[in-house]
Amino acid sequence: MSATPDLYPSRNGSQGGVLPRQDPVIADPHAPGPLTPPQLLRYQQDGYLQCQGMFTPEEVALVQGAVAGLCAAEHVLAKPETILEPSGKAVRSIFAAHAFEPQLARLVRDPRLLGVARQILGSEVYIHQCRINYKPAFRGKEFYWHSDFETWHVEDGLPRMRALTVAINLTENSEFNGPLMVIPGSHRQYVSCAGETPENHVRDSLRRQQYGTPEHAQISALVHESGIAAPKGPAGSLVIFDCNLMHGSGANITPHARCNLFVVYNSMQNVPQQPYSGQPPRPDYIASRQPEPLLST
Repeated sequence: MSATPDLYPSRNGSQGGVLPRQDPVIADPHAPGPLTPPQLLRYQQDGYLQCQGMFTPEEVALVQGAVAGLCAAEHVLAKPETILEPSGKAVRSIFAAHAFEPQLARLVRDPRLLGVARQILGSEVYIHQCRINYKPAFRGKEFYWHSDFETWHVEDGLPRMRALTVAINLTENSEFNGPLMVIPGSHRQYVSCAGETPENHVRDSLRRQQYGTPEHAQISALVHESGIAAPKGPAGSLVIFDCNLMHGSGANITPHARCNLFVVYNSMQNVPQQPYSGQPPRPDYIASRQPEPLLST
């Protein structure tokens, strides 16, 4: 077990519950960076911020081409980093693609993204996780409601809420093709999940099996309080969201594929400990255990 006290217990055999958040949403409200005071206030209140126009169409096209090549490459489909849909015939996720795709390696070190991450987290950052989430046309399965931090805390040993995700739309996210959905304000409390983490959790958890997911009553209470938002947008738009924000997405039964790149920046002051589940750590391609501060490209 981790030597750091468990401030956010979950999956310890008891029933789920709601605990107060014990970490600030913004580490230092006065830290310099590209976000304006109104943007920081919105992020503080809602737990997410939607941005458009950060990348040029030419920059978006380069990343789209790189990701399309990965999803079609036979050697990538055979990698352990690649998770297929339950049918086994289409990509669901590709983890750590920035480690073997130069275009993505440059993107995750883009000073525009790093500036936002450093400003909110108040420190140097590294990539805890990077993944492509692809919902193919007609058969893209849903991602059930969850807080990323609950999984990263229990299964990876991330001690505190000092991480954020930048979700970059590589295709349009419309109201029809399974866009990211969030519960505004849900990041301000921690939802502890019932049950325990099974031994075969590494691959299963990536398909969002029914552990590490809140109970229906907990989701209903959060939605009753704050509602649901779907920060949709065209290719090239992005959503920055707190590691503890409750989110998910529905299935895609449209003819239009949905593809997003998720880059998780974690504070260098919040490196992983031993998993709080008491189980071995997940592989580095899922959760980096050799953090190095990022340098801008």
